[in-house]
Amino acid sequence: MRNSTELRKTLESAKFPDLGAMMEGYARAAVELGRTQFGQKLDFTSESIDGLDEILVQVSESPELEVDFEVRLWGSYLGEVLRQRYAGAWEMTQYPGGVAAVPAVDLRGSRLFPLMKVFRRLTEGEEEDLRTFFSMVTERLGKAAQVN
Repeated sequence: MRNSTELRKTLESAKFPDLGAMMEGYARAAVELGRTQFGQKLDFTSESIDGLDEILVQVSESPELEVDFEVRLWGSYLGEVLRQRYAGAWEMTQYPGGVAAVPAVDLRGSRLFPLMKVFRRLTEGEEEDLRTFFSMVTERLGKAAQVN
């Protein structure tokens, strides 16, 4: 069982072959940390979004909040739930109104920014809850992709 600091060092020193692999690596680390430090079962299902939201509440209250790392970690998990559900793909693209390219998930022609959503959840609080966001996305995109 690794703590948050060890996990961060491991992830930040890892050489990932592409953006998708990096996001998957961070998402798997989020699953590990969710279980060991927060007692939450993150299993890439829609039901795990509530647990992720509870984790973000706790993380946002931490006096040692490392926003960049937490956004990458938990945002990657949120993005992987959506990517897997809708058979999407990660890409680097400019955030609307932003100046820098950020990871986004392309889902059926819609571009979502899960890391930015997690950033807003951590910094703006309850009005940015993930359950509402996830419900809106699933309402717009419909049924999950069929997995063979």
